[in-house]
This record gives sequence, C-alpha cells and structure tokens, in this order.
Amino acid sequence: MGFISGNKKLLSKIATSDGHGENSAYFDGWKAYENDSFHLIKNPNGVIQMGLAENQLCFDLIQEWVVNNPKASICTAEGAQDFKDIAIFQDYHGLPEFRKAVSRFMEKVRGDKVTFDPDHIVMSGGATGAHETLAFCLADPGDAFLVPTPYYPGFDRDLRWRTGVQLFPVVCESSNNFKVTKEALESAYEKAQESNIRVKGLLINNPSNPLGTVLDRETLKDILSFINDKNIHLVCDEIYAATVFSQPDFISISEVMQEVNGCNEDLVHVVYSLSKDLGFPGFRVGIIYSYNDVVVNCARKMSSFGLVSTQTQFLIASMLSDEIFVENFIAKSSVRLSQRHGLFSKGLAQVGISTLKSNGGLFFWMDLRRLLKESTFEAELDLWHIIINEVKLNVSPGVSFHCSEPGWFRVCFANMDDETMRVALRRIKHFVLQRKGLIEVATKKQCRRSKLEISLSFRRLDDFMNSPFMNSPHSPMSSPMVQART
Repeated sequence: MGFISGNKKLLSKIATSDGHGENSAYFDGWKAYENDSFHLIKNPNGVIQMGLAENQLCFDLIQEWVVNNPKASICTAEGAQDFKDIAIFQDYHGLPEFRKAVSRFMEKVRGDKVTFDPDHIVMSGGATGAHETLAFCLADPGDAFLVPTPYYPGFDRDLRWRTGVQLFPVVCESSNNFKVTKEALESAYEKAQESNIRVKGLLINNPSNPLGTVLDRETLKDILSFINDKNIHLVCDEIYAATVFSQPDFISISEVMQEVNGCNEDLVHVVYSLSKDLGFPGFRVGIIYSYNDVVVNCARKMSSFGLVSTQTQFLIASMLSDEIFVENFIAKSSVRLSQRHGLFSKGLAQVGISTLKSNGGLFFWMDLRRLLKESTFEAELDLWHIIINEVKLNVSPGVSFHCSEPGWFRVCFANMDDETMRVALRRIKHFVLQRKGLIEVATKKQCRRSKLEISLSFRRLDDFMNSPFMNSPHSPMSSPMVQART
C-alpha cells in the first residue's frame, strides 16, 4: 500500500481519481453497517442497514421454485446432463432461451402493453454495466447527460468514472414533489450550452430512485418531445418497474413511444435488471434494450467485458419461462411491498415524520427538514452523523443524491425481516421525539434570550433618555431640528 500511495504518478488517472464516489456519505453509511452490523441476537445494538435497496420480501417464493425445479441448475443431479453444453457456451449474444425469457418477463411486468424483440436484448454485468456500456456507445469524454435531481448516487460511478462523461443536473424541487417539468429540462439544457458543454442525452429513472414515484404519461410525452427537439438520446432506467404496488400504474417509455407521432426510436434506450424486481443483485443480470440497431451491435461487442454467466442465464431462462410462477411472484411481491410500505409510513407518521407520497421502489424519501438546526447541507450531514452513529440506522442523506434542498433522506424498507423493521421503527420514534424535545427546549431558550435582550435594550434606552447627557445643550436631542420633528 505504501508503494502505491507514494508512486501515484506511475498509475493511470482513473486509478488515482476519486471518480468511483466511494468517499461519499452514501457509501460511508455502508461502511458503518459493515463495521457494526445489526443482528437480533448477536448484535442487537448494531447498525441497521436501511441504505441498501434490496427486495428480500419474496425469497420464500424463489426458494420454493428452485426446490421444485432442480433441472434448472446444472449443479444438481437432475440438471447435470446439461453441464457440458452450458459450461462451454461463450457466445456474447447470450443463450437464445435466456433472451426470449427476459424479453417476455419485461413484457409481463409492463402489463403486456408492449412487446420486446429478443434480438435487441443485450446483457451486461448488472445495471451498472448496462449504463456504462450505453455511455460508451452514446457519448465521448466531456459530453454530458442531463439527469433530474435527486438521482441515484451510483450514476456518478456508472456513467462518469471510466467514460469521462459528465452528468448535468436538471434541478427539481419539493414545491411540486420533485416533478420533472419542461421548464426544468429547458433550463438545464440552456445552462449546459452556456457552459459550452455538449449534451448528448437525458437519463431518467422510472420509477424514481430515491423518490419512489412514477412518471405520468404526459411527463413521458414531454420528455420524448424534448429529446426529439434537441436530437439527443434518452436512457430510461426502468429497473424498479415491477416494484410499483398501487395506483398510478407504472408506464414504460416503450409504451408511450407508440403514442408520440414522429418519435425517433433510434434515440431511445431502456436499461433493465433483475436486481430489484426479482431481488437478484448478486446474479448481476443487467439488460440493455435499444431501438437503435447500431447501438445494439456496439453494446453487444462491449458486453464481452461484463457477460452474465451461462449458468445464471440457464437458471433464469427456466424460471422466467414458468408463466404461472411469474404471475404469482409479481402479484405477491406487489402485495408484500404495499404492506411493508404501509407499516413503515404509519410508523413514521405517528411521530410526525412525513414522506413524499410514493407507490414504487424499495424506499421512502423522508422529510426531516424541521429537525435540522439550520437549512444547510452541513446541518443535514450533522444530523446524518447522529442518525448513523447514535441511532444506529444507515439512512442516506439527500446531499449524496444531489438533492437541491437539505433535509431529505432515503430510507430503504424491503431489505429486512419484520422484527428488524420493528426495531428500526422504535429507534426512529425514540430519536425523533428526543430531537423534537431538544429543539423545543432550544427554541424556548432562544425566546427567553430574545425577550431578555429586548428588555435590557429598553432598560438601556430608558437609562440613556434619563441621563444628564440627554438634558445637556450639547445633546443631539436638544437640536432644533429634532425638537421640530417631535
């Protein structure tokens, strides 16, 4: 380690840069959890992980299917006969049955309102690999993608670190629930132009991470009109498509494209993954679905650097081809996410904590603005340090999501069991009540101090008015001008 740190000049700029973003509060929270992980029995006072968007509510359904379908794995006695063929397969197009099953699952998740061509499916090492591959395909170093705020901190790593591409914020505000507007898009584009930054695309996340909201049809149409007018690309991250558990329904950009006359489909690219909807982040199944043949061909060649293992493809193809399982999973996942969301939101509401109204994703956008000592990002980080070090909850501060306003925090709710959830809620309630008490005491002290200062000011004024100096002919109050005004 000493040799590397002392000889950075021998390494590349990428190797010595901080482009990965690992030193942000977002990742610091993960480190705090890793160093002191909560366990109901072994470490009940440890840090509870609420900063990781994982869907762990339906693993019983997955495990049941795996037990009942041993042939889906080449590492079982029943599936071993396919071991050789799967082990030596290395075509970067992917197994045909895998691409077919994934495209069908994407259709099912979108309510069978759109169709996807398996030949346009490009696999990658998770959504991270998919985003980076698209950035390489669509932009050159120094070019920029517009991104509505707040946005997922990992985008800084995924799209910027190795590509040299910039992310330019489209500022969205709480006054309209952080909605993406035509005015905000135009403003960001103009500011980028004024800074001599070439905008190559717009990146949107639907459902939103960290907001948990979905984009409505009119907003999606406005977005399509915007990118067509500017002749720039649209990358639509839809990795939380199946996590929407109530109205309004999720609407895919692929569906809205069919309703917009003159839409240039070559500009539209969808990123998908099985990490969130199925809860398989460790399988690293990322998908690029582009309507542009040139991008498909280029991305497929680049996918050689991050392929999904054929063993994983084989298992996923078998699982997603089971229509009965897929329908049951989607339905039950929706119910369980809704129930967990409801329990959490009610628990927070009991102590006066509000959250942005949401119906998708695996998280809340929690409003703690009134618990800040002052409305600054420094105060937000001070509050976050208390939450993670004293309350022992890893929630993610809004500043790490490039939020334009301090005081917002992302809280993940689907990556824990019911008992851990109850412990987390008890900690939150205790902290908020304690914090409110401290704020009320501080406010009362400030009021008393203010009243005392006012009282002393009047007393000093009275003393001054009654002083011998005021009765002197040299006093300014003896001036004819002052006396005339009084």
